[in-house]
Amino acid sequence: MKIYTMHTKQKLPITLDQAWLLLSNPKNLKLITPEYIGFNILSGADRPMYAGQLIQYIVTPILGIKTKWVTEITHVVDKSYFVDEQRYGPYALWHHKHFIKEIPGGVEMEDIVDYKVPMGILGQLVHPFLVKPKLNEIFEYRRKKLIELYGEFKG
Repeated sequence: MKIYTMHTKQKLPITLDQAWLLLSNPKNLKLITPEYIGFNILSGADRPMYAGQLIQYIVTPILGIKTKWVTEITHVVDKSYFVDEQRYGPYALWHHKHFIKEIPGGVEMEDIVDYKVPMGILGQLVHPFLVKPKLNEIFEYRRKKLIELYGEFKG
């Protein structure tokens, strides 16, 4: 069983409060996700984030195949971090930690995703040229979109 890790950091010239408002509202995920992913929240995003919250959505990550994804917010520490874990969806394991901290001139946002692809050895074979590049593309889109929305960090 191979578990992969993706780790990204981004600095933004915004306050901790602004960053938390953006990240802690599940509805904002659509804003920072590429349109072609077809991200559509079905339920669970009707209130601010809390531990135990289940969010159901549809995504179209690869080859136009619509996929239902259910995540649970398992941990939340106000203005510090939260964790979402897939309960149902395209991955055999998805554990995503979101950290934010105040730094001089803004905030640093850090994402650590531990994931396992489905289909055993076949999944591992397609990971380097299908799954990993797609995840990199999604997180790169997010990075650019946040710069577009909030500006480049100059610190």
